[in-house]
Amino acid sequence: MSLSSALSIAQSALLATSRQTSVVTRNVADADNPNYSRRIALVTSTTPGARSVDVQRATNDLLFRQNLGALSAYAGQSALYNGMDQLDVSVNGVDNASSPSTAIGNLQQALQLYATSPSNQNLGSSVIDAAKQVVRSLNEGSKAIQDFRTQTDGQIDTAVKDLNSLLNQFQDANIAVMSGTRSGTDVSDALDQRDALLKKIANYIPVSTFTRGDNDMVMTTGDGTTLFETIPRTVSFAPSSGYAAGAAGNTVCIDNVPVSAGSGGNTTASGTIAGLLQLRDGVASTMQSQLDETARGLITAFAETAPSMPNAAGLFTWPGAPAVPAAGTLVDGLAGTIKINAAMDPSTGGNPTLLRDGGANGAAYVANTTGGASYSNLLVAYGDQLDKPMTFDPSAGISATSSVADYAANSIGWLQGVRQQASTAADAKEALAQRSADALSNATGVNVDQEMSLMLDLEHTYQASARMMKTVDDMMTALLSAVG
Repeated sequence: MSLSSALSIAQSALLATSRQTSVVTRNVADADNPNYSRRIALVTSTTPGARSVDVQRATNDLLFRQNLGALSAYAGQSALYNGMDQLDVSVNGVDNASSPSTAIGNLQQALQLYATSPSNQNLGSSVIDAAKQVVRSLNEGSKAIQDFRTQTDGQIDTAVKDLNSLLNQFQDANIAVMSGTRSGTDVSDALDQRDALLKKIANYIPVSTFTRGDNDMVMTTGDGTTLFETIPRTVSFAPSSGYAAGAAGNTVCIDNVPVSAGSGGNTTASGTIAGLLQLRDGVASTMQSQLDETARGLITAFAETAPSMPNAAGLFTWPGAPAVPAAGTLVDGLAGTIKINAAMDPSTGGNPTLLRDGGANGAAYVANTTGGASYSNLLVAYGDQLDKPMTFDPSAGISATSSVADYAANSIGWLQGVRQQASTAADAKEALAQRSADALSNATGVNVDQEMSLMLDLEHTYQASARMMKTVDDMMTALLSAVG
């Protein structure tokens, strides 16, 4: 081997080692970046003694797809569970302190006390006060639900705008990958950026991808709707300024295809958007229906009756009074409009003894015809009505036949049951998302210990090449001295 060949080999080795060292240094610097894939410097020999370094990016398509799916599942479950937590406190208060069920329980107690001493007008006023609390819990609960739906609608709008922005960023990253692939330059950074955007997009909507020529990527939703192909598809949504009970929310569409809401406590929702749609149109709407049915049950339980006369709204009244709502039929928004009959409310000039004696709807409805101060039959009957089974609309999601008191309690039980399922599923899906992320990181991420060990090996290689150059230099110096 000539000295010039030896020098060329040493220089090539130094350059290759320098490039490898640069790659290792970059790996260590980005070790904490979850969106960074480890770079691998592969050394290949070309002409005798010459070396070239090709940089490859560590990938695992299977683990990456599993991670995307796990991210979508957890995002949808998390949106549902967190929303239900907020909704529970807004409607029922901490430990159900302001729930209709608690207020109805207090009303029953006040009614029982009044029935034991019907001549005590203070106890009569206490019943009216307890009834007002029931009305307040229903009115405020109904308002809280519709405010929550409006707020959730705004969150959906924000999510759609974020998703459209991410799709536009994805287009830029995809163009960078394609351009670099065509020109033969390193596209590792662009691929990292594109994958990072895919993870963010998967938090909003489930995605599936496949790659065409020049590393061009096509993205579809979980149900096959095209989300990106050369250009991003439009994700559209028209937010509402406010909601009323029974009003349906607007849909989210991808390229004019509606996004389906999730269902169940262990929700089928994949992605934040589907979880928010389930909250707005599923959970919140069902809770509203249950409040409306509770209100209808109360109006029915306290209705005044009379021979040959239709039942008329008594202690609790509504915009359709004096008629009583039809049995077993949901009246949208009733919980927000139920109120105390002014004829019995002392704060509006009413007389609480009408609850004891009857007659809020005229003389035909008077039950205490003798005017006895110890008359308690009607009060006892009202107490019995609260515990008497009646028919409820099954569309509200809980038992179709129960007492008003049990129905209000079952409403809390329904929410807590779904919430518990959501909590358990959220923990499981979070763990799956974390495990899939860890598996992906183990396969494509940076292990600093391994990189530092490789750095030591490269340092030794560099030293060997440097010594070789020094030896060649000494030999050439000696040769030139001998010639001179």
